[in-house]
Amino acid sequence: MTCPFCTIGTRHPPSKSTSINPDYDLTTPASFPILSTPLLLAFLDIMPLAPGHLLVTTRQHHEKISDVTEEEAMELGRWLPRLSRVLARVSGVWDWNIVQNNGAAAAQVVPHMHFHIIPRPALTPELRNRSFTMFGRGQRSELDDEEAGELVGRLREEVEKEVVRCEGGKGKL
Repeated sequence: MTCPFCTIGTRHPPSKSTSINPDYDLTTPASFPILSTPLLLAFLDIMPLAPGHLLVTTRQHHEKISDVTEEEAMELGRWLPRLSRVLARVSGVWDWNIVQNNGAAAAQVVPHMHFHIIPRPALTPELRNRSFTMFGRGQRSELDDEEAGELVGRLREEVEKEVVRCEGGKGKL
């Protein structure tokens, strides 16, 4: 069976900017990448726990975090805080989980190492009875392609601004 994250990586090659091919139907189901570097990919989860739920993964196939290279680990460390800020600015939600599962017994569904960045909006009275837990379990819903397309556009714009802020105006990934 082909790894869906490897397929996304093949269909969305590395980009020197956030101008990633906007054709979401390059994969089935559709994929919505916001970042594509030589080492990493970030894209919307197709079964999000909250709007904006991102997955951040290595381009190279590794099953567990213990399998990544030092270079990939440094790149993950560089992008996780950046993408967290981007997601918070775009979603307006300033609380989130960063979750990474290793193996089926630890709730890893796709056996390709990845992090989840999950916005956690304030619990309103109607949400208090829903199951939201720290480690990624809870209410999932299918990603709406039209909403995802709009959201990914805003996220990409904010990634570009974040790169400029972090790189001192250079604006390169």
